[in-house]
Amino acid sequence: MAKRRGWLEWEAEQARDWIAVPGRTDDKYSRGVLGIHTGSDDYPGAAVLGVEAALRTGVGLVRYLGPERASTLVLQRRPEVVTVPGRVQAWLLGSGMNPRERGAGATAALERALAEGLPTVCDAGALALAGRATGPTVITPHFRELAGLLTAGGSPVTAAEIATAPGEWAIRAAEALRVTVLLKGAVTHVASPSGALLTVSTAPAWLATAGSGDVLGGILGALLATHSDRIAADAESIAALAATAALIQALAADRASAGGPIAALDVAEAVPGAIAELLGARGGE
Repeated sequence: MAKRRGWLEWEAEQARDWIAVPGRTDDKYSRGVLGIHTGSDDYPGAAVLGVEAALRTGVGLVRYLGPERASTLVLQRRPEVVTVPGRVQAWLLGSGMNPRERGAGATAALERALAEGLPTVCDAGALALAGRATGPTVITPHFRELAGLLTAGGSPVTAAEIATAPGEWAIRAAEALRVTVLLKGAVTHVASPSGALLTVSTAPAWLATAGSGDVLGGILGALLATHSDRIAADAESIAALAATAALIQALAADRASAGGPIAALDVAEAVPGAIAELLGARGGE
């Protein structure tokens, strides 16, 4: 196990500098175009949640290129989404996909996206493909998913082992897989191969609900798309964007919950208010 290292708690003072605020001359393309290939026939709702969260985070345009059933549901909820291929500035891949049941066509589509060299979020069904990415990449596993990607001394790692020291396992995964790792849990740990170590500890326990990871993926994907030029200049900025996404989700969950239960769509709908809160903190300087 890697030697224990220090972590920086990511807070509003840092996160607010990673929100792209449009100017008067911006258009939908300059504000960022996010490509999304998520969802499946079994889990089409993951696509709806990710798209909803991405649009509410401030991306200029979303191209959704997933399966037909999920595409239909996405358009019913968000008719502004584009469902034909075209230029994108970042990718969100894999949410709501089971890697054991993913067909050849879906696998090929994910691999093509990973080969484009763009900033990419790999979630759920795309996690095991992250090693094929040619651009700056962040993976977003929970404990069980991360366990499936790692071995220790030739033996499989268990979710229980990761739960005992999630920060150390996030570090090990970032070093072994050469991608930035956002490890979901009661405390979110973000570790990059170059040594960035960030935590977000403010999310309410009510956020542990089905679909919350899909919302996080949409938030993060949007941030990568709106900061694609910054990432091109400094690939290490992807760690700060990952932590910012986790903080936005935590703030949105607090707003949606008000101390009570929430569903994932509630969190997505509260994202604009959470971002306004961050921007208000900037304006108060």
